[in-house]
Amino acid sequence: MSDGHTPSGGSARLNTGVAHNARVWNYWIGGKDNYEVDQRIGEHVAGMFPVIRDIARADRDFLGRAVSFLAGEHGVRQFLDIGTGLPTADNTHEIAQRLAPDSRIVYVDNDPIVLVHARTLLTGTHDGVTAYIDADVHDPDAILERAGHTLDFTRPVAVMMLGILNFVLDVDKARDIVRRVMAAMPSGSFLVLTHPTFDDELGGAGQVPAMKFWNENATPPITARSGADIAAFFEGLEMLEPGMVSCGQWRAEPGSAVLVPQYGAVAVKP
Repeated sequence: MSDGHTPSGGSARLNTGVAHNARVWNYWIGGKDNYEVDQRIGEHVAGMFPVIRDIARADRDFLGRAVSFLAGEHGVRQFLDIGTGLPTADNTHEIAQRLAPDSRIVYVDNDPIVLVHARTLLTGTHDGVTAYIDADVHDPDAILERAGHTLDFTRPVAVMMLGILNFVLDVDKARDIVRRVMAAMPSGSFLVLTHPTFDDELGGAGQVPAMKFWNENATPPITARSGADIAAFFEGLEMLEPGMVSCGQWRAEPGSAVLVPQYGAVAVKP
């Protein structure tokens, strides 16, 4: 937490009568931080699109592999995790600080229930720093201003945007958010991104009716995109091998790769 306090109005924003993405996602990966409404909507979506649970797990596993790869092989010691979601096991700071105890991690989310859990669970090592910002992805300037209190933007930062740009419904706005955040990062920084797709080659056609149901019954609204639109988020960056692939296949161990309709990629800023 940048200031250590729950922001005023946080409790007012907590609506347990409407399913919310962070809590439904938590339900899909087997967590306990969700309500009956989240379970009900989560079950309905999973009935329409059974692979959603595989997507949730694959996305989480991708996070672990990406953070380990960047901290271990590229020496990254700073992570800006935008769209944190509810803490579970092996969060970004735990993976990074296990490899490098002096790592500095800033989490960003605007869901009040995430804030409550983050204050309790997202605590790091004595050598490193773990901070939490209550901010919205739609306001990148506020994120950068507040993250700059913890992170040194003269040294490389891994910007994590896992399953967050799908909540920015306008594609031009989403691209602008990425551009503005990455423009503030020095050469040698990384963008780590996952995003749902409706591309047939990844089995994504079922996302469309499932997301329509979600948008009519839960919050916040969500969208899938084509691989071409998702690839455009990496404009001006250099994609690392194996490029943009199903997140379940990105640097996965032989025999453990899964094909899910969620692209994942890591790119470096030249």
